[in-house]
Amino acid sequence: MILLRRLLGDVLRRQRQRQGRTLREVSSSARVSLGYLSEVERGQKEASSELLSAICDALDVRMSELMREVSDELSLAELAESAAASEPVPAPVRPLNSVSVTSVAGVPTERVTIKAPAEAVDVVAA
Repeated sequence: MILLRRLLGDVLRRQRQRQGRTLREVSSSARVSLGYLSEVERGQKEASSELLSAICDALDVRMSELMREVSDELSLAELAESAAASEPVPAPVRPLNSVSVTSVAGVPTERVTIKAPAEAVDVVAA
C-alpha cells in the first residue's frame, strides 16, 4: 500500500537536505516542534495544510513544487505496485524423474520417455 504521508515526508526531507539544513533549523523557522517535523519527514504523522505551508515557507519552496514532486513519486510508486501485482506467480518446482515426449518443435514423434539418473540436478519445467 502506498502511503501519501510517507511520500510527502520523503520529499520534504530531500528538500531540506538539498539545502544542507538541519531539522532544528527548519523546525525553528517553521515554528514547528523538532519532534513533530521529524515524524512528518518519516511519514509517521499527517501534516495539515497549515503545517505544510509553514514548512514550505521555511524551506523557501512553493507548495505547488512540493506537491508536484510528491505527485511524480506517487505515479512511480503506483506503476511499480501495479507491475508487481501483474507479475505471474511461478509454478512450484517439482523434482523431475522422467518426462514423456510426444512431439519435438510441434512435430509429432514416437512416444519417448527420458529418465533422469539418480544423481541428476533438478530440472525446472518452463
